Amino acid sequence: MNNAQHCTCWPGSTIWLTGLPSAGKSTIARAVADLLRGGQRRVEVLDGDELRMSLSPELGFSPEDRRRNVQRIGLVAEVLARNGVTVLVPVIAPYADVREAVRKRHEQSGTAFLEVHVATPVEVCSERDVKGLYAKQAAGEISGLTGVDDPYEEPTAPDLRIESHLQTVAESVAAVHTLLIEKGLA
Repeated sequence: MNNAQHCTCWPGSTIWLTGLPSAGKSTIARAVADLLRGGQRRVEVLDGDELRMSLSPELGFSPEDRRRNVQRIGLVAEVLARNGVTVLVPVIAPYADVREAVRKRHEQSGTAFLEVHVATPVEVCSERDVKGLYAKQAAGEISGLTGVDDPYEEPTAPDLRIESHLQTVAESVAAVHTLLIEKGLA
C-alpha cells in the first residue's frame, strides 16, 4: 500500500510519553505504533535518545539544554501531527513548563496532544536500568540523572497515567489505544 492509499480517516496527533529513564516509555510507544500501523495508520516514533543524537548533538544536559531539546522535539512532533501523522514521543521531558509549552504549540495549530505519564517508581527504574545509567550514577561516573540527582516534575493532570510496573506492556498499550479511541483519534 503506498502513501496515497493510507487511511486518512483519523487526524494526526501527538502522544507524549513522559517518565523517568527506564520507565518503559519507548517500549510502550513502539508497541502502540505497531498496533496503529496494523490499522494502516501513518505513525512515527520520535525517540528522545535518537533525536538528541541527530537533532541536537550540540546540547548537553543543563536545564536550558534539556528545555531546548524538548522544544525542538515538540516542534517536529507538532509538524508531523498537523500533517496527519500519529506521533508517539517517548521523551523524559523533566520540566512541566516545557511540556506545557509543547501542548500549547499543538493547541495553537489545532492539533491533538495527549500527555501520558509512565509513572514507574525510581526504585523499579533503577532495577530495570536499561541503559546502565543508574549504575553509572551510583558509581559516581555520571551526575544529573533525572529523578535521582536532577529534578523530574511529574505531570499533575496527564491525559493518562500508566503504572508500567503494575501491568503488562499489552495492558499499557491497550490503555493508550483506549484513550485514542475516547478522544476520536483512533
